[in-house]
Amino acid sequence: MSSPARLHRAIAIIPLAVLSAAWTVSLAGAGVGVDPASADPDGSQTLPDGTVLPSAAIEAPASVGDAVTRAASLTPGTASDIPQAALSAYQRAEAVINEADKGCNLPWELIAAIGRVESDHGRFGGNSLDARGVARPGIYGIALNGKNDTQRILDTDAGQYDGDGRYDRAVGPMQFIPSTWSVVGVDGDNDGTRDPQDIDDAALATAVYLCSGDDDLSTEQGQRASVYRYNHSNDYVDLVLGIMAAYLDGDFSAVPTATLTSGVLIPDATASTGGDGVRGGNGGGKNDDGGKGGNGGGNNGGSSPTKDPTPVPTTSPAQTQAPAPTSNPTESPTKDPTKDPTVVPTIDPPTSLPTVVPPPPPLPPVPTQTLGDILTPLQAQTQCLTQDPLLVGAALQACIDNLLNP
Repeated sequence: MSSPARLHRAIAIIPLAVLSAAWTVSLAGAGVGVDPASADPDGSQTLPDGTVLPSAAIEAPASVGDAVTRAASLTPGTASDIPQAALSAYQRAEAVINEADKGCNLPWELIAAIGRVESDHGRFGGNSLDARGVARPGIYGIALNGKNDTQRILDTDAGQYDGDGRYDRAVGPMQFIPSTWSVVGVDGDNDGTRDPQDIDDAALATAVYLCSGDDDLSTEQGQRASVYRYNHSNDYVDLVLGIMAAYLDGDFSAVPTATLTSGVLIPDATASTGGDGVRGGNGGGKNDDGGKGGNGGGNNGGSSPTKDPTPVPTTSPAQTQAPAPTSNPTESPTKDPTKDPTVVPTIDPPTSLPTVVPPPPPLPPVPTQTLGDILTPLQAQTQCLTQDPLLVGAALQACIDNLLNP
């Protein structure tokens, strides 16, 4: 990262860090049980709630679902896109896990990027984080029953976390599936419960999951490996790391469009209003893609055409009409004729047009007989055929005789 980018990040992070610290202190002062949650100083790889960090990478994913569906519900936010409660939870999770696992080097921006993709920091589906950082009324994914492009995961928690006794559902701001939450779930704010709907618990559980292997998460290779374990999709990895890169640069409002997979369109706030535009809408749910296309009122200009316009290929086919032969052809050629006319290429749509064959040039004018003119038989025949090309046999001969012997 360049020096200006580092400075940009530092300037942007400092106010958010102050907000995070103030948020934590205010909660503690209010007696809601938020603890700084520092790891044990002896480095025994245990967390404040007594959880022992896993010694091997967890094989089951933390969340399931494709990146395309998730990206469809992401839209650019505001300058303060990360809520204070979520920011505090992400930064506290970074401090705790890096103290407990010295080799992990997890940046809080990576946790935040996952939170952005999974639930828009606890705000998906009309939810919001309350004073304790709990998503209300609660974030629950669709039933993982093998339909609607989901995996089929039978119930593993007896409905304890997801309220579904038949199939599992992803739960909470970080969208843990219950079976994985049972392994990594922690009490991140020391309130005596391990709640996947609590952003403090969910953020620290995410940190525990990401650091469960031997990867160094200060490197891109380590970040990719850990995020892929979180959700087994390379598109998901690209999406998360793209948002993390924006957070590292101090941009907490943008969703980087370069990280999205094909088939997904994100609104571009910098796009002009003229011309044709396509806009992606907000998904109605994690598995509902929304979007609509719009045609802008682009101005094609109202100026008069130039005297001798230069042929320019058009973006849509224009059906040209073959000129009809004039009954009285002009004696002199038109001004500035095109010496080598070129065929205007058609681009879209690729519809086939009938080949227009230009008519043969008109026959040269045959002067009509005037008083005192004497026609030859060939001239008389030519004049008769000019007047009526269908004349044949006796009719043609009669016409010739009439012209020769008026």
